[in-house]
Amino acid sequence: MSGSIEPVRGMRDMLPLEYAAQAATIGRIERVLELHGYAPIDVPIIEQRDLYSRKLGEELVGKVYEFAFGGRDLVLRPEMTASVLRAYVARLQDQPAPLRLRYAGPVFRYERPQRLTYRQFTQVGVELIGAPPPRADAECIALACAGLTAAGVTQFRVRIGHIGLVRAVLAALGLTERTQGVLLWSLERMRTGDIEGLRQRLNAGSSAPFDAALLEGIDDRTAEGLLLHSLREIGVNLRFGTRPPEEIVGRLVRKLRRDDPQPRIDRAVAVLTELSGIHGPAEAAIAQAEALLAAAGLPTVALDELRTVFRLVAAHGVATERLDVDFGIGRGLHYYTGPIFEIYDAAGMQLCGGGRYDDLVTALGGRHATPAVGFAYGIERVVAAGALPVPEPAAAILVAASDDDSHPYALEVARRLRDAGHAACVDVRQRSVAANLRDALRRDAAVLVLVGAEECARGEVVWRDLASRHERRIPLDELARGVPHA
Repeated sequence: MSGSIEPVRGMRDMLPLEYAAQAATIGRIERVLELHGYAPIDVPIIEQRDLYSRKLGEELVGKVYEFAFGGRDLVLRPEMTASVLRAYVARLQDQPAPLRLRYAGPVFRYERPQRLTYRQFTQVGVELIGAPPPRADAECIALACAGLTAAGVTQFRVRIGHIGLVRAVLAALGLTERTQGVLLWSLERMRTGDIEGLRQRLNAGSSAPFDAALLEGIDDRTAEGLLLHSLREIGVNLRFGTRPPEEIVGRLVRKLRRDDPQPRIDRAVAVLTELSGIHGPAEAAIAQAEALLAAAGLPTVALDELRTVFRLVAAHGVATERLDVDFGIGRGLHYYTGPIFEIYDAAGMQLCGGGRYDDLVTALGGRHATPAVGFAYGIERVVAAGALPVPEPAAAILVAASDDDSHPYALEVARRLRDAGHAACVDVRQRSVAANLRDALRRDAAVLVLVGAEECARGEVVWRDLASRHERRIPLDELARGVPHA
């Protein structure tokens, strides 16, 4: 085999300096989460496919890495919430509520590679289980902001929406569950004006044998005649039971007219298109949404909850100028039921997202309905947006023996240095003193420690400080008291 083997497309190698920067960011965020009472949990990277098949949503389901092995349908986890809630249902339901959990680890999505979008990326997040709105939602939003601040992200904006509001509107319009689902997760499409694409999705899944729109503009008698003729032409047997074919077709026409959902769908699309375009400072945006829904005779109760969430987030110390209402965000995950939010940096890159999912525990087999809310950061993006300095690697000490017989003594010297808390490497290539000096300088080592037969006999080392170029002999026992100063 010739040539190098590159990583799988969309994946990446994280080299030492990149790893150090990411680890530092994760460490700062996890410290904030820990101080807020969130306990760590870890869950498997490989999960049963069924865990995600019903609640992810069409967009994300198509990005799941799935495979069959050992007679089971498996996936690489595309996100962490469902896995954490599975663990909660299996082993943590007896814990006192609310339960605060935090996690960190890789997730996998088959997405088109672009800047800071990888098919394997790292999520750090929390789940607050057993806590109803609005206080828990405000805690999560404020906590997400605190984590970004700790990670050095100084410029960001929070967009807060409410999927529960949209659900209530669609339920009030009496639409089928499937139609509600399509509309619910098409908010961002409506905001961009792609109404024709939305209509195609709705029509593609229609299970009605006849389109009631074909009956518009004609009276019942004409419609019955046309439908009866069509059914006979395609060979449908209408002679069963005691009712004549004309009566069967007449009842079918009346049912089609009565159950035609299109006017309700058109109304829903019109309302949601206008609603999804409402965004901006909380007070004005909520008032605008309230006026829209009230004029349409649709429920507005969720707006009061949204007002309270904003007030409580501000009480947590988050500046109100960072907060916006955005009724057009949908998050793309089918398990959300209430307030949802996303956080963006100054360049418009999404760093974090989350929301309320009160139905997920029971959907995964929980004993009773359990309110819950959570969020997750995309750490690679947070690192890029943050202003944290790249941590300098610890300056190592290189220990080198001048001959084979002195190598065991060099190992003892390195061991004592490590016991004192210092990074120490031992030369394993049997290089000369000059070569080891060049290697130590190239690696930005702090000190070169040289040993030979004389140092072994006297229990000493030659200590060369590479910054000051000062060299002296020191006793081996002195190393246990710390690195000597020049």
